[in-house]
Amino acid sequence: MTVLSIRKVGDPVLRRPAEAVTTFDAELRRLVQDLTETLAESRGAGLAAPQIGVSLRVFAINPDLPGNDLKLDHLVNPVVSFPDEEEQDGPEGCLSIPGIYLDTKRRMNVVAKGQTAHGDPVQVVGAGLLARCVQHETDHLDGILFIDRQDPAGRQRLLDTLREASWFDGLPAPEVRVSPH
Repeated sequence: MTVLSIRKVGDPVLRRPAEAVTTFDAELRRLVQDLTETLAESRGAGLAAPQIGVSLRVFAINPDLPGNDLKLDHLVNPVVSFPDEEEQDGPEGCLSIPGIYLDTKRRMNVVAKGQTAHGDPVQVVGAGLLARCVQHETDHLDGILFIDRQDPAGRQRLLDTLREASWFDGLPAPEVRVSPH
């Protein structure tokens, strides 16, 4: 297992919808382990496979997030639904856009159904930070970044900040999309 480098905004893999996992084998379990170790090393809340350059519908989450009663550390082929309309607004960051945090509106409560690395069905019911993380990582699997969920002023502040970031030099300009949410 390996701690891998995390792809930064501007990398095309972050903008492609990821492929569904159809084979639950040792290679998938290795990917989950690599995601988990890379996430632990980075001290983040979650990490999606496209962020390490693998276009598969898999993400790792910090098992110690509040409300993660199952201590789940990954989810394969997640399908997210919302039990109500309640929203939260608060700071959000991304390991692919290091050092930048912006208030981002998300749903307060989430239900995510998916599978483990062995193909077993699993369901995560979460609120607050856990819900935010599941939504953020599922967005990555759909080629959506949290910057896409900003209002025009927030997107402009982010782009201005990115231009000044030392790690951003040489990367293509980030594509910012307007999200329906």
